[in-house]
Amino acid sequence: MNADSMTLSHALTERRSVRGFLDKPVSHSELEAIFSLAQHAPSNCNIQPWQVWVASGETRNVLRERLVDKVSRGIPFAPDYESLPRFQGLYRERQVDCAMALYGSMGIAREDREGRRRAELRNFELFDAPHVAFIGMERDFGVTVALDVGMYVQSLLLAMTAHGVGACAQGSMRYYPDDVRELLGIPDSTAIVLGISFGYENVDVAANRTRVGRVPLGDSVRFCGGT
Repeated sequence: MNADSMTLSHALTERRSVRGFLDKPVSHSELEAIFSLAQHAPSNCNIQPWQVWVASGETRNVLRERLVDKVSRGIPFAPDYESLPRFQGLYRERQVDCAMALYGSMGIAREDREGRRRAELRNFELFDAPHVAFIGMERDFGVTVALDVGMYVQSLLLAMTAHGVGACAQGSMRYYPDDVRELLGIPDSTAIVLGISFGYENVDVAANRTRVGRVPLGDSVRFCGGT
């Protein structure tokens, strides 16, 4: 199966977060095909507000080293946007279930603080991905435009899946935005929304055995009126 033959249904059900990659870069022609496909994402008045920078090679290496160094030294996060409020109720339950599935795959017990710290650090190591994409938008844009960026991100993740490329969308990639802007030449007027580490999946990585389900349709969708 290739990008042209994969159905949308298959891409949606096969897409998942990959947290371990091979030391094998995605070719430039494949990158162009993936990001060109994602450009078809919808947006309000077709403004196409997303701005994307892809770090590879030595640029990626320097960026990774800086992020790992900062988080290892406990440098406070300084994201362009405030973090989400703490999840409560059933949303907290789902968050915990997801974490238990991930740490369970990795053999990390709840009381294993060092193991959990090491697992968290893997985010800033980019899970060894050869590429990381940073997605931003103009600082003046608000929630409505952020929704457009979110639709672009989903389109990009599905395009990667269709091309056989694994990915992990990471909110943690917005924690040190000034470093990202400096190293990638991003203007100060652009705020970093998130990052996506991506490449070819390493199936031998324990974290990649994690599988999480979805709640029943009725828990999220209500059909009102009609027949």
